[in-house]
Amino acid sequence: MISKLKNKLVVTCFAFGMLLFSYMKVSAEEFIEEKKPIEIEADRMDYDYSLDKYHAQGQVIITHSGLVLNADDVELDNKNKIAIARGNVFLKMGEDYLKGDKIVFDIVNKTGVAYKGHAFYARNHFYVRGDKIEKTGEDTYFIEQPRATTCEGESPDWEIAGSEMKVTIDGYGLVKNARFQTKGMPVLYAPFVPFPAKTTRQSGFLMPYISYSRKKDGIDIELPFFWAISPQMDATFFQRYIEKRGYKQGAEFRYYLGEQSFGTFYGDFLEDRKEIIEDYHPPTSRDWEGKHNRWSYYLNHQTNFAPDFYVRTDLRKVSDKWYFKDLPEHNYYQDNFAGDDGDMFQQIPFQGKESMRYLESTARLYKGWSNYNLLGMVSYTDDFATAENSSTFQKYPEIMLTGIRQPFLKTPLYYELTSTYDYFYRGEGQKGHYFDFNPSVSLPMDIAGFARITPQFSFRETLWSRDDEIGFGKKRSGERTIYTASLTANTQLSRIFDANILSWEKIRHEIKPEVGYFYTPDVEQDDITDYILPIDKQNEIAWALTNTLVARVKDKDKDKEGAHYYLEFLRLKIFQTYDINEAKRSLEVEGDKRRPFANMGVELDFRPHKYVFFRARNKYNMYSGWKEESYDLRLTDWRGDMLRVGYRYKTDDIEQVYLNIRAKITSNISATYLLSRDVMNSRTVGSTVGVLYKSQCWSLGVDYSEIDGDSRFIFKFELTGLGTL
Repeated sequence: MISKLKNKLVVTCFAFGMLLFSYMKVSAEEFIEEKKPIEIEADRMDYDYSLDKYHAQGQVIITHSGLVLNADDVELDNKNKIAIARGNVFLKMGEDYLKGDKIVFDIVNKTGVAYKGHAFYARNHFYVRGDKIEKTGEDTYFIEQPRATTCEGESPDWEIAGSEMKVTIDGYGLVKNARFQTKGMPVLYAPFVPFPAKTTRQSGFLMPYISYSRKKDGIDIELPFFWAISPQMDATFFQRYIEKRGYKQGAEFRYYLGEQSFGTFYGDFLEDRKEIIEDYHPPTSRDWEGKHNRWSYYLNHQTNFAPDFYVRTDLRKVSDKWYFKDLPEHNYYQDNFAGDDGDMFQQIPFQGKESMRYLESTARLYKGWSNYNLLGMVSYTDDFATAENSSTFQKYPEIMLTGIRQPFLKTPLYYELTSTYDYFYRGEGQKGHYFDFNPSVSLPMDIAGFARITPQFSFRETLWSRDDEIGFGKKRSGERTIYTASLTANTQLSRIFDANILSWEKIRHEIKPEVGYFYTPDVEQDDITDYILPIDKQNEIAWALTNTLVARVKDKDKDKEGAHYYLEFLRLKIFQTYDINEAKRSLEVEGDKRRPFANMGVELDFRPHKYVFFRARNKYNMYSGWKEESYDLRLTDWRGDMLRVGYRYKTDDIEQVYLNIRAKITSNISATYLLSRDVMNSRTVGSTVGVLYKSQCWSLGVDYSEIDGDSRFIFKFELTGLGTL
């Protein structure tokens, strides 16, 4: 009996590194240049010196630069640079793999063939099968009986099949006798189907947008075209036809010149032919009987000279205050709202919809140091709630020098600084120069490690000079000197309790009381210009009390034996101020009453379980009751079900409820319901009902919405890896 010994051989040739060929995006040149050895393990291994051939048999494992080849039998003709792997061939690099009954590769000609091949590309979760997958040239391929899908399993929900396929990487491909199949059953057929085979950014049409609304827009179709100008630049053109409004053309241009300089420009134009008459929201009502030219643009650019030295522009402009109200469902600004992924080309900080109050454009230059920073900025604001924007203040420019809180020399004192220069401009009204200098000094003191007391003194000098012609004879320049003194004290008390409730082991209760006194004298301000906000006198005591409960929870995950995590399941903060001046105010009118207590603020966060969260943000007036109320309850579960209920109230302003339900009917089917109701005006703002079927590799859904009396059906279809419609 011959014992089965594992043989290990280090081969200095570069042959087997090429078996993956272009399926895994690795070229022959990359392996040759690396000149790293190839390790071969097998039950048995022979080498024919005369023919310069290796023959490995039985559980063959070949590794090279992260590439792993498994096979039952491998022959390597090192002289002719031909490699042949047979029997359960499995070639893996990273998350990608290629397997088949037999793989042959010619290293010199960079060609090869896999029989009964099956490839997987993890980047887009694509599976490609073929009776014969052949690399016919450096960038060309031929596949017999091809099948491609992103679905798991031997009987995929959908796949694209054909009799043969020819592909040129970064070019185009052609499928003969193409079939779109579901569970092996042909649904669509075409004798020839061309398709792009792009591994880099390429120009071409993107997925279209199609919708229909009964009253508002009618048929709405958009077909974007992407233009890959260069590796550092691209553009997208948005061709959109809105039946009841007209043709809208939009264009986006993006550029990336390295981490130091990048930006995005977008603009669109629409000759709107829809007639609109509104008279229920003056002064923002309108009477449009003819065509109106409507447009918008957005420019974001940033150049980084150093990590703490940059220039940035954010220019945002629309033709009219109704722009986002008329086009909220599908617009560039909603689609590119800044997310949490840090995408430098998705920096729009506002959501373009009806509720927008104003739109601001800025250009800024920032320079930072260890303890100071300097900001120079020009800003322009469009106020959508006014009839004319000529009375809105603009800042041309604003310069701010800020010093963070820091020790003063080698003393126990701390100081900080804020200084601002503005030129306030507007078409109608007072305008001119403004300078504000505001340093402060504090002396934090710890009392026996139990409490902290901090006295602080702030000095504020304000200078102003008007250069308008309004109010002849009135004071055209002046100054205001004012100071604020304060004394704050806070401490923290905590205790840990043994809980042993379910997976909760311990609970930490922390109480943080805070109290402060703030004083600002009464200063004459009757003659200041109207672009300076007056500073009210202050003689107040403020207090706050925060209770926090944190649980130490045992992690039930078997893979994290002995692990714990901390859950802050309750936070309650109550705060209020007491006005001493109001308490001492003389009563000159019969029936007048002193009201020294300001609104009491109440903040509550309650999370007893990871699936339960409740938040409240309220203000209570001791003399007239609740002034503001905001409640938000969110319930979820391990399946993905979700219930969210909210209530908003503000005296004489808003009273609104909203409901959001997502229910997992089955593992694949989910339903959603959204409702927003204006209780104060007894009307439904909007409601949406939707159903979505989501499989591993495709999804199909439909939504029905009613918003401002307009009905809209939205159909959603996605083939994972191919796109969404």
